[in-house]
Amino acid sequence: MSQRNYLVPYPQRGSIFGAAELDALSEVLNSNLTLSGGAYRESFEKQFREMVGSRHALSVTSGTVALALAINLLGLQPGDEVIATPQTFKATVQPLLDLRVSVRFCDIDPNTLNADPASIEALITARTKAIIIVHYGGLPAEMDRIMRLARARGILVLEDCAHALGSDYFDRRPGSLADIGCFSFHSSKNITTLGEGGMVTFDEDTWLERLDRMRSNDSDADFARAAHRIGELDGAPSWMVYVGNSYTHNCVTLRHAGTNATLAEPNAAFGIAQLSRLDRLVKRRRENAARIDAVLDQFPFVRRVVEPEGVANAYHLYTFFVDPESGANRNWIVERLAQHGVQLQLRYFPLHLLPEWRARGHRVGECPTAERMWFDQQINVPCQPSLSEEQFGRILDALHDVLTEAASRNSTV
Repeated sequence: MSQRNYLVPYPQRGSIFGAAELDALSEVLNSNLTLSGGAYRESFEKQFREMVGSRHALSVTSGTVALALAINLLGLQPGDEVIATPQTFKATVQPLLDLRVSVRFCDIDPNTLNADPASIEALITARTKAIIIVHYGGLPAEMDRIMRLARARGILVLEDCAHALGSDYFDRRPGSLADIGCFSFHSSKNITTLGEGGMVTFDEDTWLERLDRMRSNDSDADFARAAHRIGELDGAPSWMVYVGNSYTHNCVTLRHAGTNATLAEPNAAFGIAQLSRLDRLVKRRRENAARIDAVLDQFPFVRRVVEPEGVANAYHLYTFFVDPESGANRNWIVERLAQHGVQLQLRYFPLHLLPEWRARGHRVGECPTAERMWFDQQINVPCQPSLSEEQFGRILDALHDVLTEAASRNSTV
């Protein structure tokens, strides 16, 4: 079935917007101020770090760029090991392909699809320097347990919070639960900054200047004043802007080259307006999730993700599982939902089985729970607030009808 024939195409937007966002854009464009690196970006970052509870928050052009720059801050060296979840989008670990490090994929919890702390602990060696986790679907991982493992061994932890904006972990927010957090404001996420954007959050003060340099087309390096004259520009007059340390200092240590990752002012202004909607957007996601729960609870051969006490799911994704031992077939259910006009996207294919990671030696059987859940059990159902009531009603009706049909098929098996 082609996409144009779906009664409910998979939503391309994860949030909604209106007059507030349009007014914010109009204000920026009519202000005659810079469209890059100005007051709107500063305000967006300030509001974001206050909401998350981190000391610092620096915006960048995408969640992928946020992850790449954050991984640069981890100080990884050749021969180091990084433990990472396989249940995430490839951007979470893609920067590691450029480094001479060993990636060890941990297995996942079959009830949440988050990284399993027991699997993480079993993979830790003397060479482990970092752990990278994701809060899958918007449900925070077991961060207290993971951080205890890491702190006892001096291991840095990066939390990919692309799904988790609006979630809660024992009265704390993802982005402040580990050493460094990364957010995405892609069109599909819980809020957007005009389609693309990202944020890096952290408490470590020494990282602030380093990250700001990297996102501003400068080098992440240590500089010392030169002991010799460097041409005619040594001691350049103040009116020669952009000179800075470039000609009067020597580079002592170069860690990483920088790039232009500046979030533009219109995007930042749009993000400020979206932040003001966040609670309402997540509330709509949770209401939609509760309505899906009510349908699924009628069928004993499926189970859903249940929030642990003290943890609140932001429901970037709504996930449930089919019990294959009941005779139900996940692939048949997905195909029947498509025939009922509901487009699904199953997220995510286990990373260790992608060709670029197989080329690094990763193989089938490495993360058996992640493989079993993706190939046999996992289904993701749209719950975005951008769905109309008619569209969401069709999703609920299709789920009920298909699962009823599956129950009938199961009873004859």
